[in-house]
Amino acid sequence: MTKTNYTLVTEFILLGLADTLELQISLFLLFFVIYTLTLWGNVGMIFLIGTDSRLHTPMYFFLANLSFVDICCSSNVTPKMLVDLLSDKKTISFAGCFLQMYFFIASATTECLFFGLMAYDRYVAICNPLLYPLVMSRTVCLKMAAGAFTAGLLNSMVHTSYISSLPFCSSNVIHHFFCDTPPILRLSCSDTHMNESISFIFAGVNIVGTLVVILTSYAYVLFSIFRMRSGEGRHKAFSTCASHLTAIILFYSTAIYTYLRPSSSYSLSQDKVASVFYTVVIPMLNPLVYSLRNKEVKKALWTVIARKRSPLFLGLLIF
Repeated sequence: MTKTNYTLVTEFILLGLADTLELQISLFLLFFVIYTLTLWGNVGMIFLIGTDSRLHTPMYFFLANLSFVDICCSSNVTPKMLVDLLSDKKTISFAGCFLQMYFFIASATTECLFFGLMAYDRYVAICNPLLYPLVMSRTVCLKMAAGAFTAGLLNSMVHTSYISSLPFCSSNVIHHFFCDTPPILRLSCSDTHMNESISFIFAGVNIVGTLVVILTSYAYVLFSIFRMRSGEGRHKAFSTCASHLTAIILFYSTAIYTYLRPSSSYSLSQDKVASVFYTVVIPMLNPLVYSLRNKEVKKALWTVIARKRSPLFLGLLIF
């Protein structure tokens, strides 16, 4: 009986996004600007929702939580990527790699759940407005949010624990800019067919399950909108739902492309581009999508700007 000797992997090497120094510097500047906008946009959204009483509704409560998740998702990946773009040694420890994977899966799962909750919120608000205060009470919303975060953390714990227990002996070079599931599974020297199937099932249940809730909710919402007699009410409902659907399409299109296709069709370069979208770009776009198409958020923003300008204006008059 032969005994296989495995070399213990203590760190991984992330190849990143670029090979040349010029491209690395260009990408660093681009992603630094995007990350800065992501933090400002999402922190600003949380601040507006927290300070303006007009935005103290279930829809904006879920939106504030979504902004928090976007901050976590981007901050989990982007700072390390920025450091690697300017560094010759692009390494990450074994524990650090799976910690990054854990928080990424947790934030991605939680984001899917919040998209589902926001769609359900719009369904109740438009299709059952009389029951809305009861069905979407503050207590219910808090329980829904807590459930989403708990489910995301538990799902990530299970997912990360069984992948980290695999033996890694063939290589420690990750053809990616962060520790994502598909490139990590390729480094294992054991048969990962079962692990790939489990990952596919986990991703499928999360993505498809929440997508069914979203599509069903918005099917009822659109049907109710078309039955509205008030043109103003129809326009307001369309405007609110359009911002939600835009964010949903951006997120789910890249997630489905990356995680719900056969492993034999994986392309390293295409996967990197898709990953940049859902880890770096989409967290920046979400607050823009919800603010540019939302009159209530615009009013809250202008109120804050007016408050900041008033002391300055009075100070200039006194001077």
